[in-house]
Amino acid sequence: MFPNAKGSELLAILATLDPSSQAAGTVTTGWISLANHHGLLAIVQTGVLGTGATVDAKLQQAQDASGTGAKDIAGKAITQIVKATGDNKQALINVKPEDLDTVSGFGFVRLSVTVGVAASQTAAQVLGINARELPASTANQAAVVQVV
Repeated sequence: MFPNAKGSELLAILATLDPSSQAAGTVTTGWISLANHHGLLAIVQTGVLGTGATVDAKLQQAQDASGTGAKDIAGKAITQIVKATGDNKQALINVKPEDLDTVSGFGFVRLSVTVGVAASQTAAQVLGINARELPASTANQAAVVQVV
């Protein structure tokens, strides 16, 4: 523990799916290396979902930053969010290096969010947790323009 550290020194924003009215279909983040963090946390957010809409999200793994051998990470998918109970909700997905198929060389992760039926408001972030070197904020994606 680092009780005197700022939250921004302990977490990094590695990838985002910026807030939008996402059309039915799938969007993904880029591939993120797990080499610099002991874990990742994906945060999926919904706003108002379209009529009959569904939202699914999962983490996938690959052998490199171009997505070689991409496949789902077992047990790293949310239960489907549906319109009836899914407006303005959040879902979290944790992953650690040991969750990946490291024996086969998998060390990269991406978040995939799929909206079904009707356009819906969504957003998502992937945070780097427990950086191997502090401050973690040095790994923030370029879109992070302020840390106060």
